[in-house]
Amino acid sequence: MKSHPSINLGPLSRVLSKLVLGGITTLGLMSTTVLAQIYISNEGSARVGEYNASTGAAINTSLITTSTGLTNSPRGIVVSGSNLFVSNGNVVGEFNATTGAIINASFISGLNGATGLVISGSDLFVANLNNNAVGTIGRYNASTGAAINTAFISGLNGPFGLTLSGSTLYVVNDNAGTIGAYNASTGTAINTSLVSGLNLPQGVAVSGNDLYVASVGTNTVGRYNATTGATINASFISGFSSPVGLALSGTNLYVTDTITNTVGIYNSLTGAAINASFITGLSTSEFLTVSAIPEPSTYAAIAGAAMLGLAVWKRRRQQPLTAVPATVAAA
Repeated sequence: MKSHPSINLGPLSRVLSKLVLGGITTLGLMSTTVLAQIYISNEGSARVGEYNASTGAAINTSLITTSTGLTNSPRGIVVSGSNLFVSNGNVVGEFNATTGAIINASFISGLNGATGLVISGSDLFVANLNNNAVGTIGRYNASTGAAINTAFISGLNGPFGLTLSGSTLYVVNDNAGTIGAYNASTGTAINTSLVSGLNLPQGVAVSGNDLYVASVGTNTVGRYNATTGATINASFISGFSSPVGLALSGTNLYVTDTITNTVGIYNSLTGAAINASFITGLSTSEFLTVSAIPEPSTYAAIAGAAMLGLAVWKRRRQQPLTAVPATVAAA
């Protein structure tokens, strides 16, 4: 059998091999530029900034401002798909997570000191301080903003941070110094004082059976058992000036400090600092969230290149291999 010279298409050959093995329908899996991004609410400057979660580099420090849709100082922040929700003043606004464009600046209105946000499926939960009186957690439709139950959980004392694990909703009661656990489907209390004896707790995050709490009164992040509330280490991470927001991505725990205006990154298993000044130059940074948002232009470019490559490959395959132009064979 006559042998044919090999054809090296460089990087394109690797793209084509994935296409041949996985089929065209796997194009969406080929993008290597789907990066995790950190969104940070800056209460002091009334803006939301966007940063690279791997490097801390600024993508857009003023992604959303008062001139582009914020009505007041932003606090709670959460991403769902390509939508970014921000609590500011007495409203929750909805914005495009990539461009910062306004979708609905008053997506949810009629609140009284909205703070923490968390999304579960089609439900958006909002912590409502109610001027530090009797606070509530409201439940809203995450697609329409329609109220499902504005007092889904009531009788709270300074509800601030929120986080969710499975069907359990964890609520920070800032004034009471507690973390309560509630059923996210019914609002029924599982344990209103799952963790108690805290000193001005504000941020909360959960990973597996570990519950992390940022306490301004002690300038620490504590680690607790998410099921029993038992203390694992009340000073798991220390040395802050005013820790408020917490977010987890893998084993990375991100912490905002509203006095030093930084975001630090720590190992969630050991508490060791990875970079205590991972992001700097903030302005009374409150909450933060980490989310992977694909760049639409990247998908288009990769899909276009791959389709073109496939067409070239087919054309070459239909011709005698000796007819392959030298420029291609040498690529």
